[in-house]
Amino acid sequence: MDPTVARRDTASPLRPERLDAALVRLGSVLVLGAVLAQLDATIVNVGLGPMADGLGTSMATVQWVSAGYLLTVAFVAPLSGWLHQRYGGKRVWLASVALFLAASALSGLAWSGGSLIAFRLLQGVGGGLMQPVGQSLVARHAGPQRIGRLVGIITVPVSVAPILGPVLGGVLLQWAGWRWLFLVNVPVGLLALALAARIVPSDTGERDTSVRPDGIGLALLPTGLAALVYGLAQYGQGDGPGPAQGVALAVGATFLAGYAVHALRTRRTPLLDLRLFAGRGFTLAGINTFLLGAALYSSMLLLPLYFMQVKGASAFQAGMMLAPQALGSALITPLAGRLTDRHGPRTVVLAGITLTVLGTLPFALDGGAPGELLPAAALFVRGIGLGAVVPPNVAATYTSVDRSQAPAATSARTVLNRVGGSVGTALLAVILHSALAGTAAHGAAAESAYAHTFRWALALGALTLLPAALYPRRAPGKD
Repeated sequence: MDPTVARRDTASPLRPERLDAALVRLGSVLVLGAVLAQLDATIVNVGLGPMADGLGTSMATVQWVSAGYLLTVAFVAPLSGWLHQRYGGKRVWLASVALFLAASALSGLAWSGGSLIAFRLLQGVGGGLMQPVGQSLVARHAGPQRIGRLVGIITVPVSVAPILGPVLGGVLLQWAGWRWLFLVNVPVGLLALALAARIVPSDTGERDTSVRPDGIGLALLPTGLAALVYGLAQYGQGDGPGPAQGVALAVGATFLAGYAVHALRTRRTPLLDLRLFAGRGFTLAGINTFLLGAALYSSMLLLPLYFMQVKGASAFQAGMMLAPQALGSALITPLAGRLTDRHGPRTVVLAGITLTVLGTLPFALDGGAPGELLPAAALFVRGIGLGAVVPPNVAATYTSVDRSQAPAATSARTVLNRVGGSVGTALLAVILHSALAGTAAHGAAAESAYAHTFRWALALGALTLLPAALYPRRAPGKD
């Protein structure tokens, strides 16, 4: 037997030559964790008002149900790589899903605004770990030749989940009440745990028990990220930036700068390995991950608000209006994965970004997107673009590092994506707030304000073309 093949077979119990059924089953089970996290976030957002009424608290308090979750995810995501190495990916993933499941049940039983926020913080710990750890497990078993195809398959439900979240949330609010926005996670989580216990291969033999936690990194990086995300999340609220936001941003920047110095000097394995960026391929993928988070997820904030404030739709109707975007993404994502494996990431990601920009363009024109057909067609095109962007971007991240570096690469990618999304969302929130100041929340003035903000979204989207143009032209292994 060829020794190279023997080594690959030893490294992974799954066959590396093709996308076999065992690998698809593995990806399908692990993606349930990502679906839980994505679906839960968008379901909860449509129910903040009923939660405040049901618990007898204010909207200012209940908003931390979402903001606290985001802060916790940013805090724990850098731990995913070290936990994977130290305890094994399967163990960490099962534990994170179990924690998310328990916190979901407790959130559904909350008796006050404070208890609900506390349980949501626990959810954030589980959600912040299960998605990057699951993605890392998939990458390690798939290998560079198959990661694009596998990502193309498993990202379909992940891409559709945030779009279907408001629809499902509207149904649950109408027929079951806000507590079921959390309790709906329980049966899905139990199914994920049962399937993963049987299907996900054990990776305890690949653990490195000698790896000790990076104590200084734990003090600097998560705290800096949490402060930065808090400052950005609060920046667009109220009448403008205040001392609290400025202090949070300054603390976040200082801690992150201190972590960068520490990570490049320490002899231990750093919490987030900045030395990955020494490679050109990972640097390009990381920059694009940050910019895509800023450009694409910030638009996801604008679109539901646009339909509700400009078109006069309810939360449920706004979710239904976003359905063409979900359909376009679901149709193209598996094909994008195969094209990435065959032709390399550059062509696919450039095409995806271009279509996303074109799909956003009608909303940026004066007068917005009139009628019903044009917005639906634009969102369908935008969905195709979004679905085409994700697989090559993920594949470019993992094909630029060694298989043993997959956990560290996943942690870095998750942090870059979340922080990029926070930056873009805060930027567009500030721009929209300024554009709406002194105008009615509906009518021609509001339509003009949204068009102005969507132009900024277009500029962010165009910016992502620059690093994407430097992606590898060829697929891995085809040089």
